[in-house]
Amino acid sequence: MPNPFDTPQASIPRDRWNRPLVAPLDGGRPTAYTRCTTFVDCLEDKYNLQKWQLRQCAIGLADRPDLLLSVSAHRDDKQALNQIAEKALEAAASSARSTTGTALHALCERVDRGQPLGVVPATARADVEAYLAATRDMEHVYIEQFSVRDSLKIGGTPDRVVKFNGKYYIADIKTGADISWGALKIAMQLAVYAHSTPYHPPGERRPYPFEIDKDQAIVIHLPAGEHRCDLSFVDIAHGWEAVHVAGTVRNFRAHKNWYVPIPRRPQDDPPAAALLPTVDDMIATASTVDELKQVWVTAIAASTWTADHTTHAIARRAELEMAS
Repeated sequence: MPNPFDTPQASIPRDRWNRPLVAPLDGGRPTAYTRCTTFVDCLEDKYNLQKWQLRQCAIGLADRPDLLLSVSAHRDDKQALNQIAEKALEAAASSARSTTGTALHALCERVDRGQPLGVVPATARADVEAYLAATRDMEHVYIEQFSVRDSLKIGGTPDRVVKFNGKYYIADIKTGADISWGALKIAMQLAVYAHSTPYHPPGERRPYPFEIDKDQAIVIHLPAGEHRCDLSFVDIAHGWEAVHVAGTVRNFRAHKNWYVPIPRRPQDDPPAAALLPTVDDMIATASTVDELKQVWVTAIAASTWTADHTTHAIARRAELEMAS
């Protein structure tokens, strides 16, 4: 189906935080929209990811004594330590699969656009062939088309909009070895795309000329280097419900006025320090000789004991011994 977005579109302008700048519906200066992956990230369970990153960082430091030495030299510099940790992750080859996955994405895009694949390693070619075999019954209608959900101010780029078995779906290519841990985030992300509108800079929105399925999307799982490709439907109806939960969570996190100052006491009230018992008060209210000794120990430690306190304590001790 020919459409104005079937070729690579002009790049979307972004701010310094890499947020897409989108022209408002009623015109005016572009405003920053939240990236789709950022918006849905707040509900993701990151426990296993964080543990994996810690392990990789430990391995990277073990393999790079220079980085370990740098940690010792910059243990009080947070920015430097962040950079060292990133280098340790790279040293552990934690980014290798990600880099391979990005390249595989690009190769699949080339073949879907009908462009020559060129000379690529045999492993990558086998992966692309597996992808072509799995998607042979799909018509790629939109490829890498930036889209926006204006009501939530979200912008993002679904990998594909495909026609499959007579219906139109959002489709996403995942190249990680295991996508089971990210199911919720994937369902939310694809749900946003299914409820979004194609956006073409400098500000034109052109709704899809067909209905995108709002209940299911398609995940194209192409694990890098495994020469296989599996297709799955993902439940984006529940994903869309979770998107609204994420919006509520983000609103709570954006709330600033959690603490409301309590009005100060009138100026003629005694200061707070005057409300605390003095050493003389504690001597006068001591009910045993042991309590009196504890007052002395505490006051000596705080350097608040004076000769007058000694006189007062001797008199109070005599009263307590007489009463016993």
